[in-house]
Amino acid sequence: MHKDIRLHGHIDDRIEYYAIVAGNDAHRRYFFNAAEGDGAELRFFSPGNEFVIGRGGIRHAGNGGSFCEYMFGVDQPVADLAKGDVINRLAIYGARSGDGGEALNFSEQTGGQLGFDQIFFDGNAVANYFFFLASERLGADLRRQQTAIVRAVGKALKRSPAVGAQDENALIGEVLGLLGDPDALFFLFKLIHIHHREYHDTFRRLYFASKKIADEDFAGLSAIAERHAIDRYQQERIRIDVMYKHPANRRIVDEYKNILIACHLRGEISALENARLTRLKTLSVRNKIPGALFYALDDMLKKDKKIGGAEEHESIAETRQILQGLFLREREIESAIDRDDLVRLLFAKKRAAEVRDHTFEEILLDASKGCDERIRDGADMALLEGFSHIITYFDRYDATSRVVNQLAFMENVRISEEMLRSLLGNRSAFEELRPGLFEELFIAGLLQDKYLGRYGRRKVTTLLAGLRHIEENRLTVAGLLDELLAIDREERLAITLLNLVRERIRNFYSSYATREDQETLQREVTEDLRARGIIAGPIPGRLFDETIVTIRKEAVYLHNLLPLIVSGRDSALREDFLENSGLDRFSVEELEREYFELNGLDLEELYQIRKGLS
Repeated sequence: MHKDIRLHGHIDDRIEYYAIVAGNDAHRRYFFNAAEGDGAELRFFSPGNEFVIGRGGIRHAGNGGSFCEYMFGVDQPVADLAKGDVINRLAIYGARSGDGGEALNFSEQTGGQLGFDQIFFDGNAVANYFFFLASERLGADLRRQQTAIVRAVGKALKRSPAVGAQDENALIGEVLGLLGDPDALFFLFKLIHIHHREYHDTFRRLYFASKKIADEDFAGLSAIAERHAIDRYQQERIRIDVMYKHPANRRIVDEYKNILIACHLRGEISALENARLTRLKTLSVRNKIPGALFYALDDMLKKDKKIGGAEEHESIAETRQILQGLFLREREIESAIDRDDLVRLLFAKKRAAEVRDHTFEEILLDASKGCDERIRDGADMALLEGFSHIITYFDRYDATSRVVNQLAFMENVRISEEMLRSLLGNRSAFEELRPGLFEELFIAGLLQDKYLGRYGRRKVTTLLAGLRHIEENRLTVAGLLDELLAIDREERLAITLLNLVRERIRNFYSSYATREDQETLQREVTEDLRARGIIAGPIPGRLFDETIVTIRKEAVYLHNLLPLIVSGRDSALREDFLENSGLDRFSVEELEREYFELNGLDLEELYQIRKGLS
């Protein structure tokens, strides 16, 4: 049975520490001393090892290193990301990567010091661990000690969930168990950034409650950050890490990550894999998963991969030509970007976003760097003005696309007059380039999207007609807002009603075919919704009837058609049902996933059926 001694305290109002020495006879050892006064510090030691916690940071000598849980999307080496089960960052004192990048070389120079800001910047923003080991079996040579430590516990420390859970008892058991030395002592030090922890815990509590942050809650978070001077980078990485760990987000993001890892290892993305990635991004919008969770993965694993079997699209070549034309003025060649050029660039950007081709963004980044370099070297400022004009339209495109897609695919999206006025201004800017351009860029293709549901379609068509009517002075912004909010309220009620009726049918009704059964069910559901404060009056009869029809269609698909589709790999039958049933594809795909998991079937077969592959 391992024994341990623990020391807990605060360095200042920012830094909290835990110091633990664990081993069979830890309680008999003298292992620390404290200096008082202005240079107050805590020193922990064993023969050949030292760890000191001072006012500004730490210093160390001897063996050991540091570890922490990786924060999602931040500074995780591709080699660790590709292994899948590596979840923690491990840094061993004096270790350097060899020429091949895999093997480690160790130096006798293991001592060093780190400030607290650097510790929580390079490592985890909230909690980081340091350690050293006292064991005669490690030998006297520091190189051999570090090599032995990596071989004995390195794999476990990089993979242990106890690190993220901050379960020191489990960590002690794992490490001492792997060392196999009954006389070994494990010195473990945990440093916690109190201000970052407050921001992290507050954001987690708010986000996990509803997967969104209300304006007043975000103001509270901003107040915490301002009070503690938490920089924007730390705020962002904390938020992204918390959002990733929400179970509903993690399932989709991990599937996206696993596909990208397989593609990265192979060096190419197949057309099927690219389609699956695109579908997951569509799902992420529907499930209110922030795009930030995908950006870092794309940067690390996808940006340099080509779509298998695909040549560069003509829109990419055209983009190169137009942007390179910006720099021809330096050779006194007139090559201004005109309206037609801007339209072609916008459609190239639209296509690149649809097929997730990062080449477009790479070309834009190269042009931006080239512009900056030339301005720095004394080029005409007209070059910067021309490039800024393009970027302004790209920003308008991104803002408009984001809002329109949220309206189309997200339930309960926040709609405001400010948002509609911004859309109105962006629409006018696009229409100045070419009449009808707004609808071509943002609406026409969207209305053909198979994943666009009934309420999404209503919101998009209402938005388009409303923006036209506002320009014609036939409607006000407030009037359009009322129309969209009415659709949103009906959509929320329809979703709540569908889930509630499903649950009651599953638990209480073996049959709901007769009108009498349905009337009883409707009364019970109405009472439930009134009790929850969701409605004040009766449920609209049309909505209830549509709910019953939807449930019947789902039952027919799940019990009658899906088994036939799976056994015969009949993509045509599946597509025919989806086209004619009017059911929401997201809901149908969730039913399919549950069916496959319940019956222990391979989800890869489901992907093949969805893509029409035999």
